[in-house]
Amino acid sequence: MIYLELFYSFFKIGLFCFGGGYAMLSLIQDEVVYHNGWITMEVFSDIVAVSQMTPGPIAINTATYVGYTASGGNLLGSVMATLALIIPSVVMMSIVIRAYKKYSKNQTFQGIFSGIRPVVVGLIAAAVLNMATPANFVDYRSYLLFSVSFLAAYFYRVHPILLMVLGGFAGYLMY
Repeated sequence: MIYLELFYSFFKIGLFCFGGGYAMLSLIQDEVVYHNGWITMEVFSDIVAVSQMTPGPIAINTATYVGYTASGGNLLGSVMATLALIIPSVVMMSIVIRAYKKYSKNQTFQGIFSGIRPVVVGLIAAAVLNMATPANFVDYRSYLLFSVSFLAAYFYRVHPILLMVLGGFAGYLMY
């Protein structure tokens, strides 16, 4: 039964989420932490961190891990969650690509995309705010690491992988 629940939950996320993996994070969090209770918020935060560092899209990495964990360490749980997440995207992208080629100059079509863009930014902002929990900010050093990494990424365009490596090293030294 868990396999059907995983498929349904991640299919729903894949069907109704636009904007890529980061935009999906708040929906994934709501579904797997709050709605189904498959993992805790602390585990979700760890999954996001690991998914950020591993190759591949963050939402797919997260779905794969959650599927594995929720199914009791069964590979089939990973497969069900991952497939359910990507099937809607593959179908929708095929349709959108054809429509975009045909209607890209159409005002209505452009208006639809103009409305979707700020919603995607809002979803990403919601994911950021949902991650700002006491589990991720244990003391003043956490706020310092956050601030330095934000400034380095935003103003100086320091590569995210370098920031994660430096953050891990700083965490090793500080904690």
